[in-house]
Amino acid sequence: MKYWTLALSLTASSVLFAQPPEINGCTLEAEAKCAGVDLSFQDLRHLNLSHIDLTGANLKGADLRHSILKNAKIEKANLTEANLARADLRHATLRGSNLSYANLEAIQGWALFGQGANFYKANMRGANLEFARFSGAKMQFADLQAANLEIAWMTKVDLSGANLSNANLQEAKLNAASLENADFTGVRRHYATFQATYMEGCKGCPFDWSKN
Repeated sequence: MKYWTLALSLTASSVLFAQPPEINGCTLEAEAKCAGVDLSFQDLRHLNLSHIDLTGANLKGADLRHSILKNAKIEKANLTEANLARADLRHATLRGSNLSYANLEAIQGWALFGQGANFYKANMRGANLEFARFSGAKMQFADLQAANLEIAWMTKVDLSGANLSNANLQEAKLNAASLENADFTGVRRHYATFQATYMEGCKGCPFDWSKN
């Protein structure tokens, strides 16, 4: 009887533990509607937040490492200094969000939407951003070493001072972008386009691209 009571107690504890956390009225689970919620500096690691709506949310300094944010809507949100290392952001929407100083190292960002977002001094080393959309984004001094930006749409992106060494930019569109004082050494750029791209002071940039 003693063992049976213990088993029931453990089962009840397991069910309770499995409940998704709730912070400031937002139940942190897939498909949750949490627009405008304040999740600043919260521990949100290893959560399944796919399809969540975090439009306009405050995620400053939040720890989202290894969380699943696939198809999440995080438009016009504050993600400054947030830690998203190795998070799954495939098809996520970050349009107009502020990710300055954020850690996006090794994220899965296939077909991510980041138009007009601010990635100032963000760590994006080794990020998979294939097919991502970054038109008009601000990436000054961002660290994109060894990032995969194959077929990424980067028209009018400001990459001034950014580190793109050894990144994959094959078939990427960098038309009217700024690569002023950027590090472009070792970049794979087969079939990438640089029409009207500003390259003053860039290290390793294809200055003769228009002649090819």
